[in-house]
Amino acid sequence: MSIQSLPAQAPPTPLAVPRASQVQECLSEDIIHLSEWRSSKVRAPRGIKGASGGTVQAANGYDDLPITGAWTPDDPPGNRQFAQLGGMKLEGGGQLPQTRLAYETWGTLNAERSNAVLVLHALTGDSHVCGEAGPGHVTPGWWNDIVGPGKAIDTDTFFVVAPNVLGGCQGSTGPASLAPDGRAWGSRFPRLTTRDQVACEARLSDYLGIDRWDLIIGGSLGGQRALEWGVMYPDRVRQLIVVASGAATTAEQAAWCHAQLHVLELDPYFRGGDYYEAAPGEGPGRGLSLAREIAHTTYRSPNELDERFGAQAQNDFHSPLQGGSLAVQSYLEYHGAKLAKRFDAGSYRTLTRSMLTHDVGRGRGGIEAALGTVTARTLVIGVDSDRLFFPSQSWQIEKNIPDARCYIIHSPHGHDGFLIESAAVSGQIKDFLEDGRLPVRLPPRRPTFSENVHYFE
Repeated sequence: MSIQSLPAQAPPTPLAVPRASQVQECLSEDIIHLSEWRSSKVRAPRGIKGASGGTVQAANGYDDLPITGAWTPDDPPGNRQFAQLGGMKLEGGGQLPQTRLAYETWGTLNAERSNAVLVLHALTGDSHVCGEAGPGHVTPGWWNDIVGPGKAIDTDTFFVVAPNVLGGCQGSTGPASLAPDGRAWGSRFPRLTTRDQVACEARLSDYLGIDRWDLIIGGSLGGQRALEWGVMYPDRVRQLIVVASGAATTAEQAAWCHAQLHVLELDPYFRGGDYYEAAPGEGPGRGLSLAREIAHTTYRSPNELDERFGAQAQNDFHSPLQGGSLAVQSYLEYHGAKLAKRFDAGSYRTLTRSMLTHDVGRGRGGIEAALGTVTARTLVIGVDSDRLFFPSQSWQIEKNIPDARCYIIHSPHGHDGFLIESAAVSGQIKDFLEDGRLPVRLPPRRPTFSENVHYFE
């Protein structure tokens, strides 16, 4: 195994506010122009005084949020395509009578079907990896700097596929989808595991006629699925890139998940997950927003938050001494409300619960044994200031996969660094792919997957 890391560097200098032309919209961890955030008209929770003096309303969520931000068949499809993948029995004992994955593609699959790349998104991402915002896509591509013509994952060379994860809310089967009785699944939606989600993505691979992916890449929650791909289907993955992720959910990560689930489920308008027929203004936007505020805090580093905000009040006329808020509080409210406008509370619960199940070593003799079965040539990328997925988790993956290298990028931005530090991430991906153009040996056969994950028609 080869190991690479950055040399020691001086402490980061105070952050400069990016110019508007430098702003990139990210799906799970947003970067915004500071002046845009401070002038935005994000409404405060009803019954709570706003960070910038917002109107106080009755305590029933956020003022202008939808019941759900899920995509529906009445919305424009945008660049989505849809694969109907049959029924599925789940690892936890539940089942789905029908599964559908929404996905997008870029580039052309060659005659040998040997240039396919699978991109797996993070918790609140979707299939729109690259491209502009437009009908059906409320945000630009979340990895525009990494995927596209001439980019590190070059769509002039590769056939790139990006599915919306099973349990998501942007076209794939999830709690907001219609059950056989014509009503939203809601609280009836079964619990999913990371392995269920990967098994469904394998069915998508069959649907597309792709026996083996040249590369599977994922970040954060998507990195967890990428690792499971390498363990569950080793002969279907030639190369693997795992970004800012881990081999198993840690106790601390589970604690953060618990707090987010708790505030979401305590929203009286969540109704156990059955809110899809609620009247306008009576959706679980407040709970979803608060869950996001907790999550977003873990996405950034303590030093960055202190450099950007410190103890600064939101404005000169509404300081904490006058009953107002600090700038960092308003910042979190902005991101909480922003997510609630484009995501679904039920999917947030489903996907967060799936993260609690993630452990590649479960039932396989432990993490070391499981990672030792990965045959893919592997690159692991971590972020030195990440306090959600610590760099030690990246080193653990590198240590136990036979053909792996690890690179820890420097960033003051914490976990979000994997989305923000495009030049560093692109450079590592390009170097890795250029080194690996020669074919590698195939495993002798596909091992039988002994876990209770299988499909039925």
